[in-house]
Amino acid sequence: MVVIVTLLVVGMLLLVSEIFLPGMIAGIVGFLCLALGVAFSFRDLGATQGGIVLLGVTVLLVIGFACWLRFFPESSLAKPFVSEGQIGEIGTERPELVGQEGVTFTPLMPSGTAVFEGRHIDVVTEGEPIDRDEKVKVVEVEGMRVVVQKIA
Repeated sequence: MVVIVTLLVVGMLLLVSEIFLPGMIAGIVGFLCLALGVAFSFRDLGATQGGIVLLGVTVLLVIGFACWLRFFPESSLAKPFVSEGQIGEIGTERPELVGQEGVTFTPLMPSGTAVFEGRHIDVVTEGEPIDRDEKVKVVEVEGMRVVVQKIA
């Protein structure tokens, strides 16, 4: 009986410690301890008592997981693990490029690189390929996509 209780307690403690220890080792060992505790309870205590232990472990795991999902992300323990960076706009709009003229640095088939005021910028054409060292003009900027066309 002492071995069963020890395995179950150690298993639960290892699962809780998995929050702080990287690599999933503590979680896997904790789950194995719980499984061994349940298996030993069936062997030593019989099917009825083993079933009760299995049900108890399952209920505790479900309740613990639900509580972890509900409370952990907002807790002070989670602060080192949760990113508070901005989601959404990444600040890549470059409306100032519209109308600028530059020179292709690589062939545009239909994408490549062009140089505008000394800056290398990834660009795309409207479909037609443009050779290297050709003059181009920015006709549209949409997010990170800079569309150019050849200047005749």
